[in-house]
Amino acid sequence: MGFLSVLSFAHKQIEARLQPGDSAIDATVGTGADTAFLAKLAGSKGHIYGFDIQEQALELAKERISREPADSLASVSLFLASHARMKEFLPPESQGCIGAIMFNLGYLPSQEADKKIITETESTLRALDAASLLLRPKGIITAVLYPGHAGGETEADAVTAWASLLPQDHYQSVIYRQLQRSDSPYVIAIEKKR
Repeated sequence: MGFLSVLSFAHKQIEARLQPGDSAIDATVGTGADTAFLAKLAGSKGHIYGFDIQEQALELAKERISREPADSLASVSLFLASHARMKEFLPPESQGCIGAIMFNLGYLPSQEADKKIITETESTLRALDAASLLLRPKGIITAVLYPGHAGGETEADAVTAWASLLPQDHYQSVIYRQLQRSDSPYVIAIEKKR
């Protein structure tokens, strides 16, 4: 049977918490796989907000979403902006009401993409701070981390430290990782208790 991949683990955690009609955020749109996943879960009454700094990523996401049956998907708003600015783009009433926020860090996994364009530690930490305020009680943040590429290990260590320091009375953080390879991708999941 085997263990779940880190992406499948992140999806399982979100499936258990995101409800039809909820709003959610794909903080790093990439190819749009997580955007489409969230849009299906939230359903026709939900809303998904997606962020990426690359126009190519938003185009890939639009293409992927267009292949899904529109009547069963949440509304999707995509922004050509850093995930660190997510709070600026969401309506004020969304603070404390977002059901799930996904981060899939690293670089755009497309053959034509410039692999030198990666998520940066500083903006990712600002985005996580914003995400923790936007999240509703019992909502979840997932962050898939890739320490195996240049810059990835620094970012992964910083995100792990950030999640470790969240106050236990408000958040619960877990890590899912293959232990035999120090450069293997891993996921951190954070649930807001209240």
